[in-house]
Amino acid sequence: MAESKEKLFSDFTAPSRQEWRDKIEVDLKGADYQKKMVWRTNEGFSMEPFYRKEDVDQLATVNALPGEFPYVRGNKKADNSWFVRQDIVCECPKEANAKALDIMERGVDSLGFKIPGDKLSADYIAQLLEGIYCDCVELNFQTCQRHSVELAKLLDAYFRSKGYDPARITGSISFDPIEKMVMKGKDTSEVLKAAPEMVAALKAYPNFRAVAVNAYKLTNAGAYSYQDLGYALAWGNEYLQLLTEAGVPAEEAAADIKFNLGINGVYFMEIAKLRAARMLWAQIVSQYTDCKEACKMHVCAYTTTYNQTLFDSYVNMLRSQTETMSAALGGVESIVVTPFDTPYETPTDFAERIARNQQLLLKDECHFDRMVDVAGGSYFLEELTKALAEQAWKLFLSVEEQGGFLAAVKAGQVQKVINDTNAARHANAGKRKEFLLGTNQFPNFIEKSEGKQPVEACCKCCGGQEAEGGIKTSRLASDFEALRLTTEKAAKVPVAFMLTIGNLAMRQARAQFSCNFLAAAGYQVVDNLGFKTVEEGVEAALKAGADIVVLCSSDDEYAEYAVPAFQCLNGRAMFVVAGAPACMEDLQKAGIENFIHVRSNQLETLKEYNAKLGI
Repeated sequence: MAESKEKLFSDFTAPSRQEWRDKIEVDLKGADYQKKMVWRTNEGFSMEPFYRKEDVDQLATVNALPGEFPYVRGNKKADNSWFVRQDIVCECPKEANAKALDIMERGVDSLGFKIPGDKLSADYIAQLLEGIYCDCVELNFQTCQRHSVELAKLLDAYFRSKGYDPARITGSISFDPIEKMVMKGKDTSEVLKAAPEMVAALKAYPNFRAVAVNAYKLTNAGAYSYQDLGYALAWGNEYLQLLTEAGVPAEEAAADIKFNLGINGVYFMEIAKLRAARMLWAQIVSQYTDCKEACKMHVCAYTTTYNQTLFDSYVNMLRSQTETMSAALGGVESIVVTPFDTPYETPTDFAERIARNQQLLLKDECHFDRMVDVAGGSYFLEELTKALAEQAWKLFLSVEEQGGFLAAVKAGQVQKVINDTNAARHANAGKRKEFLLGTNQFPNFIEKSEGKQPVEACCKCCGGQEAEGGIKTSRLASDFEALRLTTEKAAKVPVAFMLTIGNLAMRQARAQFSCNFLAAAGYQVVDNLGFKTVEEGVEAALKAGADIVVLCSSDDEYAEYAVPAFQCLNGRAMFVVAGAPACMEDLQKAGIENFIHVRSNQLETLKEYNAKLGI
């Protein structure tokens, strides 16, 4: 058998890199290789369409093993299991307890409790955890930062009263005063002093993390993958330095930090991000201690709200599903799937059920929990991990040069970078350089909001002085949603009529483009099979009550049809030409001023049309 295999492989000559490149060039039929095939990432580096074994042979990640330093291939060796987590807002401890018991029967094995700080008491904790076997489920808690130490002590007392083995208690408290500084501009430096006390209060629990890095908030604010990774590393290093300087042993300090990272929709990038995160964090911690076990990065992944939409909201399930897949394959310890209706309401039972089941399907039917680091050895993903790690590390070093993450936050540098990125991404969405299915690309033509309104993010202040700056969180779809909601409230929803004429292929393509372009504003679009004359088309448009008439034809035929159609319409509706024909200047001289095409700023154009229509 071995001889036959050797003979088989000897009959085929491995093609060289140049031969592969030549074949691609042939298949491109003259198209530019760099434009068509090379992925220019938002992270500042480019990825080739193919890689070969020799490209990754020298990478250290290829020789790494699961469960071993630097943990690029994950913390686990036996399988890829993770906790299915769901967060609960605890206004009433008994109601929160009842919900927790219910969802645990439905597949959840990690609970996140958000507790009002002014309600904390031993009795509150007892009611909240009644009937929950705390050594059989991961428990995570969040409260006002100024009450976190009190919460830690209450939990310690409760666990001791129940006789739990401390080694079997798994979970965390989200003690992260820096988050408030980053997101809201609140100076909570004084609260940071409680970090060593937090660690001391939970010292008996080796698997219960006392300090959090809530970098998922940056993802929800629009940060690119290298930004939320680079800042998360600097954020964690700030806590590590603070704790060690306060006398906490480095291995204990590192083990007490939990990273809550956001996962966006760039599928392979997010897998690479999680692999790179563990590798880089291990390198950072190794500068503090020789304990390899302490170098493990403990990660809970949150699917992002940034790309979720109010309209066509079921598409949010598809977005969060790919994000969950990235997180699972990236080897995290727990995952929170954001319910699909989060942008416009408190998630319903149905939405929460779907969010849970998205993870359970990946486990029980897709077996994502069986194999550790399936990305390991993939030429593309190994290269992507390396490239992303390099970019994130550059950002980390730049933050350290500014005096560390806390100093950079106080100076407003972190907030400025994230706000600038968010603004750039909104601008790209407006120009359709960044697509949002159902929003600026392929919107549902007949969907109405039915009273849905965007839910504004809110956070109760836990004290501290108001500082300059903060991060402006706004979902990527928010500008288009505001436009569409405004259109819905108009006395009359504009009707956009496609006057299709001439070349069959071109008129159909342009009509489809125009319908998608204009429906993003909530306009009623009317497509047509085609007209023999422009007069016939204009008559049909007026009969349909058109407020906008879009001429759809080929570039060559616009010279023939555009001016007569414009003159026939005679100002009875807005006239738009679909495309940017060579004769555009001549058409503009004839009085035609509205053109829509792939280079148009969709958002600004639709705002302009609303203004012209008196909306």
